[in-house]
Amino acid sequence: MAYHKEEHYDEEITSRLKEHYHAILQGVGEDPEREGLLKTPERVAKAMQFITQGYTMNAADILDSAKFHEAYSEMVLVKDIELYSLCEHHMLPFFGKAHIAYIPNGTITGLSKIAHVVECFARRLQVQERMTHQILDVIQETLNPLGVGVVIEARHLCMMMRGVQKQNSVTTTSAFSGQFMKNETRSEFLKLISVDLS
Repeated sequence: MAYHKEEHYDEEITSRLKEHYHAILQGVGEDPEREGLLKTPERVAKAMQFITQGYTMNAADILDSAKFHEAYSEMVLVKDIELYSLCEHHMLPFFGKAHIAYIPNGTITGLSKIAHVVECFARRLQVQERMTHQILDVIQETLNPLGVGVVIEARHLCMMMRGVQKQNSVTTTSAFSGQFMKNETRSEFLKLISVDLS
């Protein structure tokens, strides 16, 4: 039996994007009709819909879908959350890890929901600085914790494969609220994300 892969994409959006990518291939001097490129416009159209699916997601709804009353009031940390995004300036990928902590104030959320929130904002055209604050803001507003800490470390292909071409550069951004504005809490968070407890 032949391999059959099932995918679900908006046919109208796919069709529109295919036309544009066909023109882009011609614009860079390629022949969109040669064998290796015949299906490229459609593949890229579908890839872009996947990469930017964050526009169809609502981060607050994600957190609300798994909120639980719990008396726990110590730090909850989810670290090394992989992220892949597109720089809005050059539409080239940037990728790395997010480290997110919050101190509950009577309400916790499912741990996977924190990772889903990262996906929600990463799967859009982004700048790392804004994404860092978007993650913090939605956790603060939805869970109303005593504080939130977010650190993102990422490599940007717009710096690595064009322009300044610095292969080993890593960009780190951070945002803090509530108890994480205090040196003691922030230091504990930063120490925890830098150590291997395994």
